[in-house]
This record gives sequence, C-alpha cells and structure tokens, in this order.
Amino acid sequence: MSLLAFGVSCEKRKSNPNNDLSLSYYDSLSIPAYGISAGKVKLELRRMVGNDGDSTLSDFYARKYYDDHKPLIWISRKGVSSSADSLLARLAEVKKIGFNPRQFRVAEISQDLKRARELRFDVAHPAAKVLARLEYNLTKALFRFSSGQRFGYTNPSNLLNRLDPVDPHDSSYKAYRQLYALDSPRANKKFYENAARHARQGTLSPFLDACEPQSPLYKKLLATLNSDSAKSFDRALLLVNLERSRWRLKDFPWNHDKYVLVNLPTLHLMAKGKDGSLTLRIGCGASSTKTPLLDGFINRIDINPQWIMPRSIVKKSIIHRLGNTGWFASRHYFIRDRTSGKIVSPAAASAAALLNGSQLAIQEGGEGNALGRIIFRFNNGLSIYLHDTSSKDIFDKSSRDVSHGCIRVDKPFELVKFILGDNEKTIKKVWYSINADVSCLGKNKGDLSMEQQAVADTLRRDMLIGKAKVEPAVPVYLWYYTLYPDTNGVLRGYADIYGYDQVIFNYLKNYL
Repeated sequence: MSLLAFGVSCEKRKSNPNNDLSLSYYDSLSIPAYGISAGKVKLELRRMVGNDGDSTLSDFYARKYYDDHKPLIWISRKGVSSSADSLLARLAEVKKIGFNPRQFRVAEISQDLKRARELRFDVAHPAAKVLARLEYNLTKALFRFSSGQRFGYTNPSNLLNRLDPVDPHDSSYKAYRQLYALDSPRANKKFYENAARHARQGTLSPFLDACEPQSPLYKKLLATLNSDSAKSFDRALLLVNLERSRWRLKDFPWNHDKYVLVNLPTLHLMAKGKDGSLTLRIGCGASSTKTPLLDGFINRIDINPQWIMPRSIVKKSIIHRLGNTGWFASRHYFIRDRTSGKIVSPAAASAAALLNGSQLAIQEGGEGNALGRIIFRFNNGLSIYLHDTSSKDIFDKSSRDVSHGCIRVDKPFELVKFILGDNEKTIKKVWYSINADVSCLGKNKGDLSMEQQAVADTLRRDMLIGKAKVEPAVPVYLWYYTLYPDTNGVLRGYADIYGYDQVIFNYLKNYL
C-alpha cells in the first residue's frame, strides 16, 4: 500500500467535530452577564421606574417619561450617547452650587459609563442592568439639574402660598393668603420633553447653557459661595438666597433705566434711575399680615386719598363703635353704601353689611389719614400699595414690620420727585396739595379775610390736585432677600422677618 493510500484511508477514519452544529451548542460558550437585548434593558428600566420613590417634580416627570413609553434617550445600538459625557461634565459643577453630587447620582453614572465603555460586566453588574441604570439615572439627573438651574429647585408659589391660612381659627377652611404673587414660570411636560430631545439629538450643551441663571445677583452670590468670603456667612443663608436668585421672573429691575425696589428684610426702598438713586426707610406688613411678594408698574400717584378700611380692622375697631357718631366724626370716618354710593349714618349702619362688604368704613383724606397724604398706585390684584402714613414715629424704630400688608414710605415726597422726574409743574402741585387743608371742616377758613379767602380759593383751584399720572409708568418690585448687596455692592445679611428662610432650606435638603 502506498503512503498516499494510507493517508487517504486515515482521513476517511477521522470525523469533523464541527459538522452538524446547532445554535444551542454555543449556549455553553456565552457569558450571561454580557447578554443584552432591547427587551432586557426595558425590563430592567421598568423595574427601576417602579422602585423609584423620589418625590420632586423632576422625578415625577422622569418616571412619567418612561411610563409613557417614550424612546430611550441615552442608549442605542451604537452604545451610550456622547450626550452622557456632556451631562456628566456639567454635573461636576454640582458642588459649586452647594449641592451633594450624590443627589444627582454622579458617582453611579460615572461608574456605569466606564463599565459600558470598557465592557466590564459581571454577575453583579450585567450589561442589561448597567445600561438600564445608566438610561434612568442620566434622565433623572438631567431633569433635576436642568429644571433646577432654569427655574429653581424649589417652587416658591407652593412653599409660600400654603403658610398663612386666611382664617387660622377655622381648620375646615383651607384658603391661604397669597404671599407670593410674582410671575414665576415653572418647568412643565414640554420643558422636560425638550430636555430629552436635546439629549437625543446631541445638542445638550447649548440647552444647558440656556438653563443657567443670568441674573447678576445669582453670579455674585455664586462667586461668594465659592470664595473665602463664604466663611463670613452661614452656609444655609447663602444657599437659600442663591436659590431665590434662580427663580425666573418675567421681569427684573435691571431690565429698566428707572425702577423702585423694596427688599422687605432690609426695611428699605431703593429707587434707581439715570439721574441718580434714592434710599428710604419703609414699614411693611406684620407677621400676621405679611406683605406679599409681587411686582407691577406705578402708574398713578393719589394725593390725600381716602382710606377704605380692610375687613380685619372693621371687625376689630369699627363694629362695636356703631352708633357713636362723635367718635366717627373726630377721626373723619364715615360709612358708605357700596351699591348706591350714599353716606350711611353710623347709627343706621349694619354690622353684617360692613362685614360682608356691602357697606364700607372709610376715612376721608387729609391730615391724620392712615394712608398719609400720598399713595403710589400700581397694578396688582391684592390691593397692595406704597403710601405715606400718619404714624411717622415708626421710622425711628429698627423693627418696622407693622402694617396690614401695604408698604409705608418715609419721606414719600422724595419718592414723588424721583418718579415724576423733570415734571416740575406737577411736583409743585403735589407739594401744595399735601400741605393744604383738605378736610371737610376747613379749619383755617374762619381766620381769613374775604380778599385772602378769594386768593386762597384761586390758588386751591389752580394748584390742588387729587392725582398725578405717571408717564411712563415706573416698575416696582417687592422682593425678599435676607442676603443682598447694599448701595456699595457689598453683601449684607438681614433678619428673616417672616421666617421664609427655614421653609426654603427645608426643601433644599433634598439636594444636600
């Protein structure tokens, strides 16, 4: 037998071990931890959504996004999107804004991103679970961070408008005083879907840039938080006021050449314009009748206004005096029927009608009126104004939270001059009118001769005015910062007169 024949016969006797293999043969060669499919990732994702008990609004929308079966944001057949790196780089700044990176799952995201990129999966961290965890944690972090920087991590309307019941003695009556009336937009479904869209499209960085607060006050407070001077302030004080500066408003003082700003804790009014500035002491609402935070435009100045008493004062000081006409006359009080406009004698007035508002208790304008001689009207739905006062002694006190909600202004004529600017003619008329005797008694008339009286009547006719229109209207802001720059730009701390700081800080603890 030849060598060739021998070789052929040997070949015939050997069998190929790879013949007739089926897919099941490869099961023993697979590594379960590396097994991945869209179904497995979505199953793990549903488990995470179902087990997430975090309660912030952004967390609710993160769960809702996946409950609504929206497309995955970060994970695709190509792996993990580069948007994950963009977000992770931005989350590195969380410490700088005073928050704990753990509340944005930064370490967990970083570790899982490394596992996914290096294919480092194991029994404890299988591929499907790692990718699902990345998908959900990235979305939660994006929603928390972007909405927090864009609108604030707290909702001031929810926090402050549930503090003071209208009737604290009636537990069944759930109405609250509106203490926050500033127009602050909030994150909604459209915002979160827009954030997800930018992440999917790879345009996350410019979106996050647009979410950053642009307020100069935010930048100043943030710089202070990250400087050596932060040691001069309580950290909670810094964080709370930094949060206030994130609240987005539809209008800000620095958008205008001329404005009036009342920062309640400072108990001062600051007016600024091209021609100079003005600082005046103010009195604000007491703790039980807090001055709400709001803004508007001063469009009219009323001179010698009548004071329509609020129901709380009617109930406390007026009802039990009905019938005492002398007491009413000595204080220049009278009662008017709201419907007919007719004057009602105190003896004929009805306590029930006064309490339900069909009759009004009013103090006539002039010297001694509770509103003083000047009131600055601006558009708001809460009947809050800036005004003069007959109780001038309050401005000598350090604690001036004394009113029923309105702002009492020291030296209001100085504010008149600031607001009216170069309108000298009207300013002179205001000065005359606030010093004239406008009471119905006309105390000085009997002391004048006929000629003098004629001159006085002419002067009154030409100079006495009841109101002055403000054109253009001047924006006014009622804010609440317990850490705020003084007139030299130096940050100063102020007493938390209404106790808002603790309310805000308690919520911010979700991020500490």
